[in-house]
Amino acid sequence: MSAEAAAPRLPTFSPKAMLALVFTAVFAFAAFAVLSTYAPELRAGEDGGAHALSRSAVGFAGAVALLKAEGTPVLVSRAPDMRGTAASLVVLTPGPENDADNLNRLSSRKVTLIVLPKWAAAPDPLRPGWVRKVGLIPDKEVAGRLLSRLAKASVLATRTGVARPVLKLAKGVAATTPDGAPMAVGPLRTGPIDRLQTLSGEGWSPILTDEYGRIVLAASQAQAKTYVLADPDLLNTQGLASLDTARAASAIVEALRSDDRGVVFDVTLSGFGRSRSLGKLMLEPPILGGTLCVVAAALLMGFHALVRFGPTPPPGRAFALGGAGLVESSAGLIRMGRKEAELAQPYAALIESLTAQATGAARGDDGERLDQLERLRRTTSSRRELAQATAAVKTPADLLAVARRWRLWRLEMTRDRR
Repeated sequence: MSAEAAAPRLPTFSPKAMLALVFTAVFAFAAFAVLSTYAPELRAGEDGGAHALSRSAVGFAGAVALLKAEGTPVLVSRAPDMRGTAASLVVLTPGPENDADNLNRLSSRKVTLIVLPKWAAAPDPLRPGWVRKVGLIPDKEVAGRLLSRLAKASVLATRTGVARPVLKLAKGVAATTPDGAPMAVGPLRTGPIDRLQTLSGEGWSPILTDEYGRIVLAASQAQAKTYVLADPDLLNTQGLASLDTARAASAIVEALRSDDRGVVFDVTLSGFGRSRSLGKLMLEPPILGGTLCVVAAALLMGFHALVRFGPTPPPGRAFALGGAGLVESSAGLIRMGRKEAELAQPYAALIESLTAQATGAARGDDGERLDQLERLRRTTSSRRELAQATAAVKTPADLLAVARRWRLWRLEMTRDRR
């Protein structure tokens, strides 16, 4: 044998480090999957858009805060459908990228107020959540595209410069609230409005007009309980900076509410909806239980594989040293030569000799004493039966079977427990 012992090989990573790495990777992947699934619902809405989550000048977060301060129940909705809402007023704030189909999807049986877009704004690079005014929306067909299901024709017009309009009930029209009562709204003096936007066209019933008779708030003749506010500055944060405009906005909302129930502001038109997906289905009851079972099964399979296989053993020597190497080499030569069956007779003779020595029986009596002891011990197989089976060995399987029978015979003859 070699005098020098091989130095033990240390593992590259400790088991604790590998387990920590695996658990960290599993946790990171699970967190990424969950956050990716619920990303649209977790967005704060501080993108400067014209919706109820935005605090920018063109956003409507100020209107939400104003109504809450007045004691009106307000809800910012991410639901994709408004048909089942219990609110008294639904406020939709579409952008120029929306169309009539988007508005029709959110139509409800309650009163609906559609606030038309006016301003084109760009994010302020210096103040996150703020915007810079670019100008009016250049698309002249935005009103027709948004309101095509509500009226035959819709045209928007803007007044030049900044004005402080006074909103009055339309002359010659019996304006009523959604529940049929006469609308009691006095003249509403607003703060400064830059380029006041008004609505005109066939299919609209004027509710509030400016001092020139141009429509600011209109009701659809094709769809009951649906109203359109032509200028968003009467309700957005930029307009509510003026106390007069805030009073006018509050009066408009209160006039359209049919009861004391709340007001719902939709944000799905701006991309903040709560949509259905396969990922959410797997992470919400009742499918959540099955998902947890699958995850637990995967973890148990990984743990089983880790415990079962373990680290890779180091490679052994090509040729073993000492007596073990001699035995292994001899066994290999016998297997290569297919001489296993020829070992049956020598093995039987060895077992008889060892048994005779252990029991005190002499070998020179042709085994008569072994036969006598065999009858006393009442062995399972007799020595002569084993000798016939040994002579009939042809294959390695036969050799193993005969070897087991000889070993059992020896244990029964010597009363040995090993």
